[in-house]
Amino acid sequence: MDTVEPVHPPAARSARILISTGEVSGDLQGALLVEALWRQAEKRGLALEILALGGDRMAAAGATLLGDTTAIGSVGIVEALPFVLPTLMLQRRVQQQLQQHPPDLVVMIDYFGPNSRIGTYMRRHFSQVPLIYYIAPQEWVWSLSPAKTQQVISLSDRLLAIFPEEARYYEKWGANATYVGHPLVDRVATFPSRAAARQQLGIAEDEVAIALLPASRRQEVKHLLPVLCQAAQQIQAALPQAHLWIPLSLSQFQTSVEQAIRRYGLRATIVTEQTQTVISAADLALTKSGTANLEIALAGVPQVVIYRVSRVTAWIARRFLKFSIPFMSPPNLVMMEPIVPELLQEAATPEHIAREGLALLLDPDRRHQIQQDYARLRQVLGDGGVCDRAAGEVLDLLEQREMGRVMA
Repeated sequence: MDTVEPVHPPAARSARILISTGEVSGDLQGALLVEALWRQAEKRGLALEILALGGDRMAAAGATLLGDTTAIGSVGIVEALPFVLPTLMLQRRVQQQLQQHPPDLVVMIDYFGPNSRIGTYMRRHFSQVPLIYYIAPQEWVWSLSPAKTQQVISLSDRLLAIFPEEARYYEKWGANATYVGHPLVDRVATFPSRAAARQQLGIAEDEVAIALLPASRRQEVKHLLPVLCQAAQQIQAALPQAHLWIPLSLSQFQTSVEQAIRRYGLRATIVTEQTQTVISAADLALTKSGTANLEIALAGVPQVVIYRVSRVTAWIARRFLKFSIPFMSPPNLVMMEPIVPELLQEAATPEHIAREGLALLLDPDRRHQIQQDYARLRQVLGDGGVCDRAAGEVLDLLEQREMGRVMA
């Protein structure tokens, strides 16, 4: 009798991916990509191990954290100095881990300084490992010289662009760039409706709900929280029915925010883990410049955007770096026109913020205009499925590398 050999299913393909990012917004974008990578890998029968330099959101999405970078992010020259040594120490530790367990592919998200060091290390020691830059530095907006653009391209086998102009800019410089759309299009699709959000938070029908988003970095608490609270104080003096809703991005800021509420006598509620709900429920947002501006715009909420750095940083940037930008907030950068009011540095006074905020609350023409502009913005940012498209590009490059290995 013939012996029948058992039939074994083919071994599952596996791959190790490193995703490197920093700060709260990068952690959010990274988490959205991690979730999409799991979905797309399952469809392809690919077993993934996802390592990350990021934060709690990426860990919750299933990535294994090699280091938490959300606490060492900063904006500004002087503001960044305290974080230089911790960042270098973290990166040295990570490089030792990568030496022992190299990834099959690296995705770098934003956060150029540390990511350029990760990319350079991989190019030097693991030149065969593909590098993808996802959400690249905004050189297409405020490039000081071609050198940084060329460095981004040299560290990118593939560049996944979230803005059409970003893709055009990097392609012009020779990058292998693909426009995938902005990941926040996917995120905002999951936001609750205005009615559901207000019901969940217990907001009365006649209450004017103002979302206050002052900080995702420690130095922003120092430079932005006081001026935003003073502006909110003036708005509440003019509108007794106005109430502040403050979603905390990091719990470490809670004490500072509570102290500010008491100092300025604000009618305010702090919430955690409910940023989407607060934005959806709001009649107005007073916010720092950052990724949240696009979430607010896609949710259809009028907003006033501010940004300030220390006087020393501002002076150095203007005097020596000749730093000049057309706009700061992402909605205005995407459209290259002032669709939301933004107040920067000396212009970000409580009086100016309060005046712009009251106009958006009380002037029907201003509210109508900003909704029309938001509609145009939505068209530019692309269709849904952005994160899955980005994940597909990542896995395509990974599979191309494996195919090259087999052919060799």
